[in-house]
Amino acid sequence: MIKRAIISTYRRFLHFVIFMMMCNVVIGQDLHFSQFYEAPLLRNPALAGLYEGDVRIQGVYRNQWNSVAFPYQTGSINAEYKFPVGKGEDFLTVGGQVLYDKAGTVQLQTVHMLPMVNFHKSLSTNKVSYLSLGFMGGMVNRRLDRSRVTTNSQYDGFYFNGSLPDGETFTGAYSYADMSVGMSFNTTLGSNDQHYVFGGLAYHHFNKPMHSFYGNIAHLPKWVASGGLKLNLDDVTYITFHGDITDQKPFREIMGGGTFSKRMGDEYASTTTVHAGMYYRYNDAIVPVLKFDVNQLSIGISYDINISALAPASLNRGGFEISLGYLAIKPKHADIILCPKF
Repeated sequence: MIKRAIISTYRRFLHFVIFMMMCNVVIGQDLHFSQFYEAPLLRNPALAGLYEGDVRIQGVYRNQWNSVAFPYQTGSINAEYKFPVGKGEDFLTVGGQVLYDKAGTVQLQTVHMLPMVNFHKSLSTNKVSYLSLGFMGGMVNRRLDRSRVTTNSQYDGFYFNGSLPDGETFTGAYSYADMSVGMSFNTTLGSNDQHYVFGGLAYHHFNKPMHSFYGNIAHLPKWVASGGLKLNLDDVTYITFHGDITDQKPFREIMGGGTFSKRMGDEYASTTTVHAGMYYRYNDAIVPVLKFDVNQLSIGISYDINISALAPASLNRGGFEISLGYLAIKPKHADIILCPKF
């Protein structure tokens, strides 16, 4: 009986240590995706509208750390609508970002509701070149299950006793306003403008909201530098690169990689494009990705192969992600809205 209690206590302690190791990584960083290019507004609100079409809807779902102790489940949906403004080649993108996250034994849930607007100023009449200024701001709600919270106060000197009070006075939910701003530049390259490139810089949480159940800790501001390059090899094949450097002191995340893409089928019939590639999150994970575009719809899958300090505990297993996308264009806008084709 005593041996069983000791084993139970050891397991609780081991789970707590693993959970705290993960918290040390997450507590200073925002939620992120390995398919970060499928959630552009989380990178930079000025990356909204960098697609060929009028409407874009994207969704990403991530399931992480099932092999360790407490799985993290994260979902993102962003929607964008782009339309011309004025008499020139300027245009505006409006939309929003919804983000949901659930983690840990206390069922910590976070919901972001963030409207967005991005203005694109044309810089050239000879080629596609735009400077964009984007803003995103809204509300964030966080809550947890107070009945699942355990603390040192519930240790009776010999064992954990859940019937003892936890000694905490915080409530199980709070909300705050969150704001981000960013700029980006995109243009065509090559003699026939057949290649595309973009770069951007964003500043998130610039209003420094309170980010604690105790209401005494300000959210850490975050800088994100983003870049992308698309090289068309011929009429049906191309290579795309994406990279981000995220700085949210004292943490920094660097991730980048690319995919090789090939279009199948008749140009005037049902068309499928296959994308395959690899991304790398520095000192953390290698991420193979596979994506299929069928007409206006797309689906992508990826899996994190964990190479961080948690690799022995996780058996190199990280997070699985699946993404869905929809892209549409109105015929009357086809020759009006010039844009990069990422």
